[in-house]
Amino acid sequence: MITFNIQTLLLGVIQGLCEFLPVSSSGHLALAQIFFGLESEGLLAFDLILHCATMLAVLLFFWKDLGVLAMEWLAGWGSAEGRKREGWGYGWGILAASIVTALVAFPLKDLVERAMSSPVTVGYGLLVTAGLLFAVSMFPDGRKKLFMGAALFVGLAQGLAVFPGVSRSGATIVAGLFVGLGVQEAFRFSFLVSIPAIVGASLLEGRELLQNASLAVLPDGWLWAAFVAFLLGWVALLLLRRLVLAGRWRLFGVYCLTLGSLAVLLGNGVL
Repeated sequence: MITFNIQTLLLGVIQGLCEFLPVSSSGHLALAQIFFGLESEGLLAFDLILHCATMLAVLLFFWKDLGVLAMEWLAGWGSAEGRKREGWGYGWGILAASIVTALVAFPLKDLVERAMSSPVTVGYGLLVTAGLLFAVSMFPDGRKKLFMGAALFVGLAQGLAVFPGVSRSGATIVAGLFVGLGVQEAFRFSFLVSIPAIVGASLLEGRELLQNASLAVLPDGWLWAAFVAFLLGWVALLLLRRLVLAGRWRLFGVYCLTLGSLAVLLGNGVL
């Protein structure tokens, strides 16, 4: 049992702020847990709860979009006119991207779990994120709406972003921009496609934790930490939308480059 409430709360803060900003929440959580020396089965369940809290922030942030797109996708099953609406293409795009994500991410599960305990590996993941963010300025301004090729490419990026240190939001938004999506469209699809990925991963991990009775071992203060993660996740979404629309990527790139370099140097005993 973990008894440090301040550490538990700090992990909730890290999850809330970093889950949506392009700096990798998994990388930050891994480094924080290594730094604090936290080793407990309860941490796996705690990570799951924090991810569910931030997923709730996404659902509430995009609830209007989700409702409209879902209704239009369902309408497409009943009429040719319904299949001309945006929700029809979006529904299939999210489904296709989610399948690609699962096909890429699931075989990497064991490798990713081992990487979580290595500050050097997390550091390299952050350096990859920094490279992606610096590369955005080289892309021409896109104007395209979502198309199937873009959905598949974003799904591939999301699958590869399971490695700690590689930002899911950063990788998927950059992937969308790379294939010509408009900034607003890339931002929107990045987070809508995250919902089935997080739900699927949560169900799989939750089943394993239930089988191992690990859900009964949670750190003190976990409920407050989950609430903080939800609240800060909402704030981070508002902030990221503003920054993405303004093209403010370089600041996050510098941050990931700095933290990633420190993690690699510390992990190799240089510092």
